[in-house]
Amino acid sequence: MAKKSFETSIKQLENIVQNMESGDLPLEKALKMFEEGMKLSKQCSALLDETEKRITILLKDHEGNITESDFNSEKE
Repeated sequence: MAKKSFETSIKQLENIVQNMESGDLPLEKALKMFEEGMKLSKQCSALLDETEKRITILLKDHEGNITESDFNSEKE
């Protein structure tokens, strides 16, 4: 399966949630939709993790100079 954009995956996930919340699905179809939703959720989470790794934070030092720092260095 080709990677979908974050926005596409979120829209599909929202549609799945709406369908499941309707309560009109047979059990087997609801289960399949749940499984697809879990896959989309994991994909969205992975995309967010990738994006987080690419983010840099601009930090001002004591003299007012702006420097770039890796996002993960702030967590440590």
